[in-house]
Amino acid sequence: MSINKSYAVFGLGRYGLAVAKELVKNGADVLAVDIDENIVNSAAADIPFCKCADVTDPDVIRQLGISNVDVAIIAMASNLEANVMTIMLCKEAGVNTVIAKCADDMQGKILSKVGADKVVLPERESGTRLAKNILSSGFVDVVELSDDVSVVELDVKNEWIGKDLIELNLRKKYGINIIAIKTDDRVQIDFDPTMKLTGQMNLVVIAHTSKIEKLK
Repeated sequence: MSINKSYAVFGLGRYGLAVAKELVKNGADVLAVDIDENIVNSAAADIPFCKCADVTDPDVIRQLGISNVDVAIIAMASNLEANVMTIMLCKEAGVNTVIAKCADDMQGKILSKVGADKVVLPERESGTRLAKNILSSGFVDVVELSDDVSVVELDVKNEWIGKDLIELNLRKKYGINIIAIKTDDRVQIDFDPTMKLTGQMNLVVIAHTSKIEKLK
């Protein structure tokens, strides 16, 4: 897999560590940071670039070069104040995408208000799954049914807009099967294959993982 983005993971508890390790395993450039030196030393065996630092300090954020990071994952849900401060500092530094782990729905709303582009609840999305979704460029969500088969929600590609599923013949071209079409919060499983696709739609497909890789 070709990775052309850089990542930072703040907070190396079980969730943050799972995210960082999965990203590294897939060849991504990852900076991992935690305020606990023992945790950093333990993680260093699996994550080459580990730092012990307080990321709620603006000077630390500058010294770490966070402005050069494409995606920051903030996994410090146990400390709301630290979560909020780090999100704000990352956005001020120009990080394009900030993903924050939250403890509950209310905390998630707060984190979204202060700038988080995506919030995740650990009981709904594992660290490993989050990392795979991050790496799957153009994919909204990925659920692995087995080692070989996945269900994927993906954006409608620009070249598909204005065309229908019969015309595109995605099954023949890519080997994928469309099982639903999502528009906002509406999910259609009994859809008209002659319906024109729009940029506001997402397609839910099932396919062999190797076929899905070709869509990237």
